[in-house]
Amino acid sequence: MSTPKENPMSWKYCGDQLKRWRAQAGVSREQLSAAACYDIESVRSMEAGRRKPSLKLLQVADELCDAKGMLLGALPYLAPEIKPARSDAFFDVEKDAVACYFYEALYIPGLLQTEAYARTILSHHMPPVNSATIEERLAVRLGRQERLKLPEVLFSFTIYEAALHTAIGGREIMKEQLQRLLEDEHSRNIRTQIIPIGRAIPSSLAGSLIILETIDNEQYAYVETHGTNALHSQPRLVGELSRRHAIIRAQALNVQESAQLIRKTLEQL
Repeated sequence: MSTPKENPMSWKYCGDQLKRWRAQAGVSREQLSAAACYDIESVRSMEAGRRKPSLKLLQVADELCDAKGMLLGALPYLAPEIKPARSDAFFDVEKDAVACYFYEALYIPGLLQTEAYARTILSHHMPPVNSATIEERLAVRLGRQERLKLPEVLFSFTIYEAALHTAIGGREIMKEQLQRLLEDEHSRNIRTQIIPIGRAIPSSLAGSLIILETIDNEQYAYVETHGTNALHSQPRLVGELSRRHAIIRAQALNVQESAQLIRKTLEQL
């Protein structure tokens, strides 16, 4: 059973400050609602942190309460999150991992995505997000790719062949993306292997699966599917998922054979 996602603490803190400034200035919620053209319940929700305080409400409240910009100063902290909050724990572990084993069934793994491919995926997020959020998340994704340059960290990417044919963004974007996969063919720390269509076992179609190992021999498993993700650290569950990952990877071609399959697919585009 999943836990409902909490609203950001910045909403709650800003709403609480809004309520305190209003009380100190002797401004009623009704007065603020009327001045900002909001219904009372909307203002109550913003003050309680259930809804993000809007720019319009902050502007009106700042003037009514004579806050001299103190309420408007909260605006930068209400900006969209750079990345989904539930991914934070995974990113923290990933930064310290010395071995990263990725498996993807339908997409090219994020660390191997070109900018155009990644932008296309992030631009079609459901529910939709605004352009600023897309750009911020894109910057995070591309920034994570810097770790691939660390020769002491092992990266293993296992990809189901279907991901090579999904036509994300169209022909030109896919051609660039497949060429990107071939760049690491002779890398010492990056291995990319393809599972041909027809070899996949049923459990490999359930979603992405990532196993991370730290220098202290700690293991974590990260699983992701439709709109949900989870980072697991319990040894028993991580062990089961690690064995599942190993079985999935055992169906893949070796690095050289995988490169040949990628080239063949590229030629057919």
